[in-house]
Amino acid sequence: MKRLLLLLLALVVIGVCAFGWYAWFWNAYGPATADKVVLIEQGSGLSRIAQQLENEGAISQGRLFELELRLRGQAGQLKAGEYEIPAYASMADIAAILIEGKSIQHRVTVAEGLTSDMIWKLVQANPLLAGDPGPVPEEGTVLPETYLFTRGKDRRKLLREMAAAQRDFIAQHWPGRSQNLPYATERQAVILASIVEKETAHADEQRQVAAVFVNRLRLGMRLQSDPTIIYGITKGYPLGRGIRQSELDGATAYNTYQIDGLPPTPIANPGMDALRAVINPPATSDLYFVADATGSGRSVFSGTLTEHGRNVLALRASERRQRSTPPTHVPTEDIGSQLPRFRR
Repeated sequence: MKRLLLLLLALVVIGVCAFGWYAWFWNAYGPATADKVVLIEQGSGLSRIAQQLENEGAISQGRLFELELRLRGQAGQLKAGEYEIPAYASMADIAAILIEGKSIQHRVTVAEGLTSDMIWKLVQANPLLAGDPGPVPEEGTVLPETYLFTRGKDRRKLLREMAAAQRDFIAQHWPGRSQNLPYATERQAVILASIVEKETAHADEQRQVAAVFVNRLRLGMRLQSDPTIIYGITKGYPLGRGIRQSELDGATAYNTYQIDGLPPTPIANPGMDALRAVINPPATSDLYFVADATGSGRSVFSGTLTEHGRNVLALRASERRQRSTPPTHVPTEDIGSQLPRFRR
């Protein structure tokens, strides 16, 4: 009887020690000496995941990892995805990461002013996305922004989310639009916002540019925007040269030197600042703007043709100085003939 009690006691001690060692091992530092990324594919079972983690050096005992999760009733709770495993992460840490399922977030940034074709190509070329992107979105229907996604996200779904983001933004802001705008629909606002977006790279100037265009539309003046001509020629890709006089004179649907009002579609995908600018433009009397003669890359605005002419002459004088050529006197009465195209 005494021997039996001693044997039972020994078994209990061994069991306690084994349990203690097992609990320690489950929570002990893992073998990885640096952070590592592990991609768990869809459809992977627990045995496959455990073996993969061992093969990639995240854990040292795949069988124990599998056994513990089965004992805990968590065998089916590990989620597929791309995970960053910290250096020395324990099996307990890794199990918690895979059960929580927070995959690594990648990002794609859609810059303001890109055309839908450019955005489509950006999504198509991203190697972390999957699937056919489908057709190119309609021009001006995508909201430029930085979008987060997990590896393997469907390209077509991401493009749909970009379009939904624009719809949501406009739905939020359009009801609070300024009164008596010279355009009645959200689509027309997007068209004008796309022109504003392409006219200035400075977000803080976009409201002033929008005000100029709004004032011109109200007065029945043509927009005279160079980017619309370029879009009609290249569909928004760089022209690579100056606009020719024949292109200024050409009667096309996008030549706002020749057509009244807005072109038929947006010429790019405007960002949030440009959309806000045309939904709530400031009240000004400006009708013209031209590049600042200081070379700052900004614009100067004016409400009269005479004032605009002075700004143009200052710009031309600055350009001549930069070319180190002597200035040419321009009689005041000839200012009108020296005016450049509306923007530049």
